[in-house]
Parts: sequence; C-alpha cells; structure tokens
Amino acid sequence: MKDIYDVVVFGGGITGAGVFREAVKLGLNVLLLEKRDFAWGASSKSSKLVHGGLRYLKDGHLLLTRDSVKERERLINEIPGLVSRLEFLFPIFKNQSPGKLGMKIALTLYDLLAGKRFHQYHSTHHVKEIFPHIDSNRLTGGFTFSDAQVDDARLVQRLINEGKEAGGDALNYSYASKIIRNKDGLVESIIIKDSESQKEMGEIQTQAIINATGSWAEEIQSSPKKNLHLRPLRGSHLVFPQSRIPILQAISFGHPKDNRPLSFTPWEGAVLFGTTDLDHRHSLEKEPNITAEEITYLFEALDLFFPDLKLSKKDCISSFAGIRPVLSDGKKDPSKESREHVVWKNKGLVTVTGGKLTTFRLLAIDALKAALPSMGKPVSFNKNARIFNAMETSVEEWKLPKDMGKRLTGRYGNRTPDLLKDATEETLKVIPNTQTVWAEIPFVAKTETVRHLTDLLLRRVRIGLILPEGGAEHLDRIQELCSDGLKWDESKWEQEKRDYVKNWNACYSLENR
Repeated sequence: MKDIYDVVVFGGGITGAGVFREAVKLGLNVLLLEKRDFAWGASSKSSKLVHGGLRYLKDGHLLLTRDSVKERERLINEIPGLVSRLEFLFPIFKNQSPGKLGMKIALTLYDLLAGKRFHQYHSTHHVKEIFPHIDSNRLTGGFTFSDAQVDDARLVQRLINEGKEAGGDALNYSYASKIIRNKDGLVESIIIKDSESQKEMGEIQTQAIINATGSWAEEIQSSPKKNLHLRPLRGSHLVFPQSRIPILQAISFGHPKDNRPLSFTPWEGAVLFGTTDLDHRHSLEKEPNITAEEITYLFEALDLFFPDLKLSKKDCISSFAGIRPVLSDGKKDPSKESREHVVWKNKGLVTVTGGKLTTFRLLAIDALKAALPSMGKPVSFNKNARIFNAMETSVEEWKLPKDMGKRLTGRYGNRTPDLLKDATEETLKVIPNTQTVWAEIPFVAKTETVRHLTDLLLRRVRIGLILPEGGAEHLDRIQELCSDGLKWDESKWEQEKRDYVKNWNACYSLENR
C-alpha cells in the first residue's frame, strides 16, 4: 500500500470492482478494500445473467432497460467467452401471465432498444420439439429471445486484475476500521485492519471514499432519505446436472403461485434453476443458504410445468443464495422493488448501492462523478472507451480447441499466455462434468490472492458449485497442483480441506434443509 490515495473503494463485488477499474483508467491513484474475499457476496451468487431486464418493462422502468440492453451488447462485444449471448425460450401457458400479446409487445420493445430483432414466436408443436419435457396440457406456444450470461465472479476478478496491472492496489480480507475526518467533517484518512487477524495494517490518507459494499452499505453511511433503507433480499438457486435437464438454451417462465420469473440456465456444464426473491432476515455476517421453504417453492413450479422430468432433491448437485440490496420503504412485494441504483454524498464519503450486475459501469461512473469534487482532480469521462483491455495476441497462436481458447481469454484476458506457459497436455484437460481445465486452478492459486480453499474453488474457479460435494473428491489432486502457488504446510492443507467441506455443507448443500 501507498501512504496517500486519491480515492479508496470499499467493497470488492461487481460495483466496487467496476469503480476500481474506471478510477484507474482515469489516472487516479486508487485502493480497493474487501472485508472478505473478492465477489464473496451477491457478485458470485447471481443468476449469472447479463440481461436487459425484460421484466422491468412492465413496471415502467424503460430507461433502466435501455441502459441494460446497451451495456449487455457492449460486454458481449468486449469480452466474448466471459459474456456470451444466450437464447431464451419463454413458453406461454393457459391462464398464466403474460399471454401471447403481452409478451409480443414486450419483446418487440426489447429488441427495439437493442437495435436488432432477436425474438420469434413458435407454435406449441415447435416448443415441444425444443424442450419435450414441458407440460403439453397447459402449453399454447412460446417465444425465443436473446440475452446473455456470465461467470459473475470471474467478471469481478478480471476487472480487479486489469485495474491492478494498470497501477491500482486491491486487497481482500482487509477493511477500514475507522474513518478519520478533519475539524470541518471532511474525510481525511482511514485506519486499515486485516479482517481475520484484526492486525492493524496502517493509516492511509485520502479525501475521497466510495462505499460500494452492497447490502452492508448502511453500516458505513445511513440512508439520507426518510423511511428509505436498504432491504436485503435473498435470491436462491438450485444446481442440477445437465443430464437431468438436457437443454442448450435457457427456459424462462413465471411461478404459478406469484408469477415471479424463474429460469433454467445451462452454465459451466450444469443447469441453474431459480431464483427466489425473499426478505433476508438473518445476519449479513453469516454466509446465506437456501431454506426449506425456498426449495419447496422452486419444486412446486418444476412439478407443475415440467412433470416429465420427475426431478427431486436427490438430483440437485448444490444450491447457492445471494443477497441483493434494494432501497425501499419496505411496503412493496420484493419482486416489484426497483433495481435502480442510488448515490449518496457526505463530505468525501460517497455511497453507491442498488443497481444490476449488467450496468456496473454506469454505477461506477456515477459514483466517481460524485467523488471527484473531494479529490480536486479534473478528469473527463469517455463513455465510449473500452472497459476491458483488448487482446494483444490471437487465440489461434496457442493451438487450442476454439471453444477453450475463447473461454480462457474471456476469463483471463492478456494473462492467458502466462496461464498456458506452465500448462501441460495433462493439465489442459477439462475437469469431468465441468468446462474448467485443470491448469486454471494452480494459475489462479498463484496469482489471485487466494487465502482459503473456498476462495479458490467457489470464486476463482467455480467447480465447487457444479460438482457433487463441491468437488471434494479432487482435493488431494488440487493440493498437488497448487503446492507451489499456495505455500501451505501439510497441517494447513488438511485444515483448509476440512473447513472447505464444512462451509460447502453448511451453505451449498441441500442436506438437512
């Protein structure tokens, strides 16, 4: 760390990482602090979608949808392999909203905002051809349309990696234990501590702080708006093997009880199903998990609309739950809360919260504009500038299978040659039932500030979500691969393995729910 920074960012999720990257691009001297691990919260536990917010149209959030569609297209073009176009099937059921006309109007407007027609109507017969397991008795037809998907935690990590390579500093497991203000109440400095050892790491001078801690934001700055506070909402997903839900595109539909949007999404060799939308009334200090009530809710929809699949809890590989922050008076149904972001200012402390993963760049720009007066540095924003670095070498040079090369460059950008340098024919093999290659694990262990196995297997790579028991059967091989990158002795490795299995069973398993 340096002694003085133009701006310090609190929070290493998608919003904080976006602020960090944009600040570095502006030539600012910036430090990012994350109290746990990068993307520990909602930014590793989303629906993995970069979407325009089709459902926000019916609530009148036209500008939010427009911005989201534009940002979606930008990300698809800039980082193919990390953000990829995904086709959705939306079946139309009898006595289920929206009907054919309402959906056609919404999708027409959706495509107009994107500047390209993606949607198409299909007969009942064609929908059954696309997905034979759907309930024929209720089906009247369906639409296909386009959105995109992402590895959310890798998106965060790529922003942080490129920000660090360009001169920024980013620390996980670190936080500001105290904000010091001068006699006029302006931010002057902060005291930084390691969040696990509680060891003081020093005092840093700064005149600008951007609080991007999501659901934790009001722990640092209270809402200045009367009766409006952050409402933590939990969204939970089930993860199934693709062999049990054989789909190549996503399927979206409304829950029969409350019409809450649900979707099957093929992702990383598995299929995600969710999400719920409930008030999270538990401590934010504890990692969330799916509840028995949410499991029942999700299976109600599966049993009604897809009875031929005959899915049960035994088919689930894992589950995960994330907490979304929305600013609310607490009176609306959770699914009807606005996903627009807010920015608060308080003498050098700027809080940005709410918003969507898709529009992280817009949140970052708004937050930095609010913080610039405290820094006293004239900078100008170029909204058309790239977010991510362009590739300096061609994928074809590495003689990899095309899909593998595209996937690796999407996740690691110009660091991909470094990954491949130490790879062997054996480690470039794909881990069974995933799309991850073995070589990724030792590379990120060595280069991406991994402190625990949970960081490595649940966020740097995602095999903890898509393999039975979190991939516990591979832990010995992972130890062997990472022995150079993680300088842990045998006792530390055994403790990390025990802690990983315990954490996975508590927060990602369906057992005893």
